[in-house]
Amino acid sequence: MQILPLFIAIPMGAAFVLAMLLKARHSVVDILANVVTAVLLALSITLIMTKGTITYEMGRWAPPLGIVLVLDGLTVLMLLIVNLIAFLATIFSISYMERFTAKAKFYSMFMLMLTGLNGVILTGDIFNMFVFLEIASIASYVLVAFGTEDEELEASFKYMVISSVGGLFILLSIALLYAMTGTLNMAHLSQIISSQKSGIGFLFTAALMITGFAIKAAIVPFHAWLPDAHPSAPSPVSAMLSGVFIKTLGIYAMMRVLVNVIGISILGRAWGIMLVLGAVSMVIGALLGLGQKDYKRLLAYSSVSQVGYIILAFGLGTPLGYLAALFHLTNHAVFKALMFFNAGAVEYATGTRDLEKMGGLSEKMPVTGITSVVGTLSISGVPPFNGFWSKLLIIIACIQAGRFSYAVIAILVSVLTLAYFLKVQRLAFFGKIKETLSNIKEVPVPMRVSLIVLAVLCLVIGLDAFRIVQGMDSSWLVRVLLNPAKEVLVNGTGYVSSILPK
Repeated sequence: MQILPLFIAIPMGAAFVLAMLLKARHSVVDILANVVTAVLLALSITLIMTKGTITYEMGRWAPPLGIVLVLDGLTVLMLLIVNLIAFLATIFSISYMERFTAKAKFYSMFMLMLTGLNGVILTGDIFNMFVFLEIASIASYVLVAFGTEDEELEASFKYMVISSVGGLFILLSIALLYAMTGTLNMAHLSQIISSQKSGIGFLFTAALMITGFAIKAAIVPFHAWLPDAHPSAPSPVSAMLSGVFIKTLGIYAMMRVLVNVIGISILGRAWGIMLVLGAVSMVIGALLGLGQKDYKRLLAYSSVSQVGYIILAFGLGTPLGYLAALFHLTNHAVFKALMFFNAGAVEYATGTRDLEKMGGLSEKMPVTGITSVVGTLSISGVPPFNGFWSKLLIIIACIQAGRFSYAVIAILVSVLTLAYFLKVQRLAFFGKIKETLSNIKEVPVPMRVSLIVLAVLCLVIGLDAFRIVQGMDSSWLVRVLLNPAKEVLVNGTGYVSSILPK
């Protein structure tokens, strides 16, 4: 229980310390940043075997009067994902961020973003969720514009405006919930909502909430900020934005509020909008990705498509759908972070993101080339890599729920995904190397470490998931991490009983 506030206090304290080390050597800030993320990852790992729900009362004020931090199966999964990707991103940054002069400022903003992400995951208070969401968002605006070139500044401004609109929708929905219930504690909110008759007020509030979180998650048609923000940001930031940011501030927050607080029963038939949003995002993201020549912009549209898979599975509202959504969320964090690191490594070595100016890079950059192939096979759903199993579960969940058309869409979009990533392999890594690139070399060791770790995880998770054919509980990942997280969603508004005093 005493560990929980450390996920917020440690990165927040590190952010202020790093801000005071502007003239320190880069090696000093590198070590400090990586020690912080390593500690947070270690703390996340220690929570894996936690059973049931644990609450930490801030100032020893019991809920619903006091602010609480909540740890359950869903929280454990999200903390592990966020802090794993953050740790690998800071390792990658050791060499990648050397081209920038203000490295301490970068790490300071990175730690603030991490503070916000961990806070959103842990808080049991809906207004504090908004506060942490804004902390993470504001830090991310700065990180997107970190290069201070015209492209970065324009992308950051566009991202800030659109994301602020999403934040406004969320804040307005929280204000309406407070006006209708008189509380901000999420468990108490759920208790009061379930005791009242569902009316147009709750439906309108849920609609505002879905819109706000859909903007944060970059779900079509609220995705306009993402294709500019991801290519413009430094690659470690792109990996965080796509790997964990849109999932924590968008998907996780949406899951927690709609399922555990408001309750699906309140929404009734309106819940079907989630299936439509998911399917549209899958198709539009894939089609837009097909025509891209900018490596990182292609990956950004791919993120839109893959988030659609998660929303589709989540929208089924079935236990298998929840499991499939959480599994694909986990897998996407791993292979999309890998692919943005690959893009960063290519840009670091060649100085360009234009796929048509590349070619034959595997000859000079074997580690980047091999790990890129692993990422391509994973995201395209090719066995035995991890993406295959989560996509298979999504398709089975659609069929089990009688949503056959959505299962067909999921299969076809996977084929489109393979098509545009094979294009990346052909243009960037295979063929004859261009004369202008004949002198390039493999990226430094810290960057290679992050690439290799994530590529190995894609394979290890896939091999572990192969045991699913023998039964769900045969897979360690499913049994230890995904099932406890799924049960939190299946339990729905039963979340109340584990938080409020009897």
